[in-house]
Amino acid sequence: MTRIYNFSAGPAVLPEPVLRQAAEEMLDWHGSGMSVMEMSHRGKEFIAIHAQAEADLRELLGIPKNYKVLFLQGGAAAQFAIVPMNLLRGKAGADYINTGQWSKKAISEAKRYCKVNVAASSEDGNFTFAPKQDHWRLDPDAAYVHYTSNETIGGVEFQWIPQTGEVPLVADMSSHILSRPLDVSRYGVIYAGAQKNIGPAGLTIVIVRDDLIGHAAPITPGVFDYKVQAESDSMNNTPPTYAIYIAGLVFQWLKNLGGLKEMERTNITKAGLVYDYLDQTEFYHSPVAKDDRSRMNIPFTLRNSGLDAAFLNAAESRGLTQLKGHRSVGGMRASIYNAMPVEGVRALIEFMREFEKNNG
Repeated sequence: MTRIYNFSAGPAVLPEPVLRQAAEEMLDWHGSGMSVMEMSHRGKEFIAIHAQAEADLRELLGIPKNYKVLFLQGGAAAQFAIVPMNLLRGKAGADYINTGQWSKKAISEAKRYCKVNVAASSEDGNFTFAPKQDHWRLDPDAAYVHYTSNETIGGVEFQWIPQTGEVPLVADMSSHILSRPLDVSRYGVIYAGAQKNIGPAGLTIVIVRDDLIGHAAPITPGVFDYKVQAESDSMNNTPPTYAIYIAGLVFQWLKNLGGLKEMERTNITKAGLVYDYLDQTEFYHSPVAKDDRSRMNIPFTLRNSGLDAAFLNAAESRGLTQLKGHRSVGGMRASIYNAMPVEGVRALIEFMREFEKNNG
């Protein structure tokens, strides 16, 4: 069996030990005689899987006791609506920071439910940087402040946590959660689609502070109400059971590696290898401000865009796949999430050097 190096932005590469364990347990989970996919979500077997996954996630992130962990569905895109439904608490508006395509989608959806104040934006700079907080124009009466802490498409990552005082801070962390240690207590709500750093598509993780639960707008469907889901242990409806199981295996893999501090060291090494090469060549170009470069998603362009197709075809022939940039920005993008090994990054750079030598 030959495994490729998959640089997809999501669904994305998973740790090979996790895939192997899942394969071994596919037909018979721990002597139960059945696959996790066949289990009742009310049965003792799956309840144990669910409880262990939550406990491991809490340990990895140091989640305080006054926060609930919800395992939901609908992706981060559903949270674009669910957040204002639950957090407005009678207020008229919320602050949003616009740093890319996912921020824009969140803003567009929130406008269905409240007045949106775009407190800062990098759109005039083609979404290549994170606006410094001294340029933000926050509304002190806002229900919450929302930002996308890592923009998957543009490759912009906040290397700092915004200060919002008594106004709850909400973050879409879909594409870099679990890539570094995190002070959860600085946030009101953190949400993330699983298909980048956590597991397969279909699972959404929400971490929400207790005092923000129980204030959903009357229009909110029960399945979207944080209070309803918290009280039912995320089982108001059938949860994405197999995705939760795989996420639990990923959490155990991270713990076995040494936790998020060790994972961050590896991620800094991987991203540094790519950016160091991009910075010393004129054949390729990184468009993102150096202080705001993502460790997870690295967009780059070729000086001669006419070579794009040849680059992608040659890369794929070498087992380096999914390097095409998002259709909205073009160019290339290497997503190097937690499960991408350092060897994969080195193979990419070796190929890029060779392509430059042959085409520069």
